[in-house]
Amino acid sequence: MRQNRFVPAWPWPPSNWAAVTPTCLEQLKQCQYADTNRVRSDVLYCVERLVAATALLVLAPIAIVIAITILALSRRNPLIRHHRIGWRGRPLPMLKLRTMWDAGSPPARRFAIENVSGPVPTSKCIPDARVNGRFAAFCRRHSLDELPQLYHVARGEMSLVGPRPVTLEELQEHYGSSADEVLSVRPGLTGLWQVRGRSRLSYARRRRLDLLLVRRASASLYLKILVRSIPSVLTGRDAY
Repeated sequence: MRQNRFVPAWPWPPSNWAAVTPTCLEQLKQCQYADTNRVRSDVLYCVERLVAATALLVLAPIAIVIAITILALSRRNPLIRHHRIGWRGRPLPMLKLRTMWDAGSPPARRFAIENVSGPVPTSKCIPDARVNGRFAAFCRRHSLDELPQLYHVARGEMSLVGPRPVTLEELQEHYGSSADEVLSVRPGLTGLWQVRGRSRLSYARRRRLDLLLVRRASASLYLKILVRSIPSVLTGRDAY
C-alpha cells in the first residue's frame, strides 16, 4: 500500500541544534522510513505489472488451449466474471476460466462473458459438486482457472502476493471488523493460506493468515510465498 509522507511538526534543519530532542530525531527517522517504503512500493508495483504482462504472453498458448477445451465441453464462453471486493473496497470483476456450468440450461447469451455472484460456500474442505468433469477439476486443483487474473495484476488491480479477493458476503460474514485491514493492500494472485493448507483450511484460519500477511509484510515473506506457491500449484496439494 502506498503510504503518505510524514511531515514533521517542526522546522528542519533546526536553527538551534541544541534544541533537537530524541523525539525530533525519531520523527525524522519515521519521515525517512515512509519515503523509503513509498519508493519500494512503487518499484514493486511496476515490477509486478511487468512480470504479469510477460507471464500473460508466455502462458497465452496454455490458456488458449484450456479455453478452447472448456468452450467445447460447456458450449459457453470459457471466461466468467466473478464479483469480488478489491483494494480499498473497490469492486473487482475478477476474470476466471469457467469450471462450473449447468448442461441442462444454457444461458440466453451463450457466448457472452457471464457475471457470477454465487452464494458463499459454507466449507472449502470438501470437493465442490458443482465442478463439471475431470478436466474442470484438474484446472481448479492446479489453479489453471486463475490464469486470467494475471490481467488484473498487469492492470495494477491485483498483486502477485496478497490476501485473495473475496466476495462481499464472505467479507461481511467471515472478516467482520478486520475487513478494512485486509482491504488496505491489493488482493493477491497467491497468499499465505495458499501455501499453508489451501482448501482444507477453515475460514477462521484463512482470516488469521490474511491478517498475518498484511501485518508482517516484508520482502522475505513475499519471496517465500512466491517460491512455495510453485510446488503447491504443480502438485495440486490440498486443493479441491
